[in-house]
Amino acid sequence: MFDNIKPLLDVRRDDHVLHVRLNTPENGNIVTEPLLDELISVLAAVRTEPGIRVLTLSGAGDDFCLGADRHEFDRLIAEDPSGALIQNLGVKARQVCDGLAMSSVVTIARVHGRVIGAGVAFAIFCDLRVGADDCRFRMPELALGLPVAWGGALPRLVHEVGAARIRELILTGDSFDAETARELTVLHRTAPPDEVDAVVAGWIRPLVRRAPGALRTTKAALNAHAGASRFADATLLEGDLLASVLAARHYARGVVP
Repeated sequence: MFDNIKPLLDVRRDDHVLHVRLNTPENGNIVTEPLLDELISVLAAVRTEPGIRVLTLSGAGDDFCLGADRHEFDRLIAEDPSGALIQNLGVKARQVCDGLAMSSVVTIARVHGRVIGAGVAFAIFCDLRVGADDCRFRMPELALGLPVAWGGALPRLVHEVGAARIRELILTGDSFDAETARELTVLHRTAPPDEVDAVVAGWIRPLVRRAPGALRTTKAALNAHAGASRFADATLLEGDLLASVLAARHYARGVVP
């Protein structure tokens, strides 16, 4: 079922565990619309596979993920200054992040190297998160002239980390290391690079022994307590916000459709 999910992802099933690896190391695993499409396909397939209990998300090469593709943003707004293409991209980003958080399986982020922007979003929406002790995190959107409006990351970060610390990190755009990420609970665990896989394996072993029904209902209960009402969720408008900012920048450059 997962054989057609390539080449942007490397997907491997090991009994009750699905290993998903971002697989464009040549560009730092930047997040593009085709990558989002493949992740949406994987998460949809997981919903039809009751045997899968754990999904791990990692990245190939030197970095976990260098964030969203800003060149794609510029191209999409140039193709359609109304912002419809950007809005659609925002919907897909939200689908992936919601899919990681709301999936009935336990999702584990295994991060290393640089974890930037959308890469932070991918990690923070996973249930469990471990990082190599030499990895670096950054939320650079404001410095790039963009709102933090991707995948619903802002409320998730506020919920997982706390408003005061996230406000500082977003407003300053400062990078932070793995130990700080652990203190903030962006990461649950840190380990030397050659021991990160052992941490992941240590989490997987008891999870695959849990009764499937109990695992699903426990995760659903955790999500219910963590989630705000979607009717009051302002991040549902993130695509519109991102489109309006990019359109304004597009016009400011003197580009008229």
